Amino acid sequence: MTGIVYKSTGSWYTVKTATGEVYECRIKGKFRIQDIKSTNPIAVGDVVDFKLDTKGDELTGVIHHIHDRKNYIVRKSVNLSKQIHVIASNIDQVFLMITLDNPPTFTSFIDRFLVTTEAYDVKTVLLFNKIDTYSEEDLLEIKYLAAIYREIGYECIGISAKTKKNVDQVKAMMASKVSMFAGHSGVGKSTLVNAIEPSLNLKTKEISEQHRQGQHTTTFAEMFDLSFDDAKIIDTPGIKGFGVVDMDKEEIGDYFPEFFRLKEDCKFHNCLHLEEPKCAVKEALEEGIVAWSRYRSYVQIIQGEDENYRVDVYDEKK
Repeated sequence: MTGIVYKSTGSWYTVKTATGEVYECRIKGKFRIQDIKSTNPIAVGDVVDFKLDTKGDELTGVIHHIHDRKNYIVRKSVNLSKQIHVIASNIDQVFLMITLDNPPTFTSFIDRFLVTTEAYDVKTVLLFNKIDTYSEEDLLEIKYLAAIYREIGYECIGISAKTKKNVDQVKAMMASKVSMFAGHSGVGKSTLVNAIEPSLNLKTKEISEQHRQGQHTTTFAEMFDLSFDDAKIIDTPGIKGFGVVDMDKEEIGDYFPEFFRLKEDCKFHNCLHLEEPKCAVKEALEEGIVAWSRYRSYVQIIQGEDENYRVDVYDEKK
């Protein structure tokens, strides 16, 4: 039998067939995918083959084959730094939810996420949530950030999951697609999903005032069928950090689209855009064509630094 993995809890997988039958499945013995050192060999969104296990009182399945993935999104494993964790696979688009504050989403996090989605060929849309709560100054900063990413080529939408502002625009983009929602805990993923499909009634929690962070309400990635236009969503746990994995220094610049477009104008074909002379990226940076926040994120990734800093987009050159 063949089906799609809708939920993974680490040891059991909820698999749904094309005819709508749902089975709880497990993996028999060691199961590894070639060339992927992953802590989870099977992820939500995977198409798998399984056999029914008639032993015992309940009818369960045993997964024995995974189909080739169209794409997938990975992050560093929390506990095993040399391994990766596959968040989800076979995704048509991912909506990265961003909040200016409460909790803050730093540009370094946004850029690391975008580098990964570029590398694994996943279309990404940036959703700036909670715009109903911002001051005029905050809204100007949101507009400034959105302008940076629109110029690069990313679609940006200001929304309010709470008041449903522009939620219909997001909903229209989800027709006949598998969409993934990602972002820090507390940015409003579950609230947005509930606004799009109230019948799901996903749990939501308030932001912790002490730490200005969201509390984890989603513990495992899970796919849901929606009631409109053959749409599906994958809701994911809140992501605190997003380490870039399995990339050589020489290729990281290729996943910054604005750098990649300038690459052929650099003096050296293998230019890392750091200390090299006649670097088109650094020239564009000085001319204001490339954003300083983006360049800082790039340097930080190249140097293997942690992402826990915030770029003040109004004072980037200091």
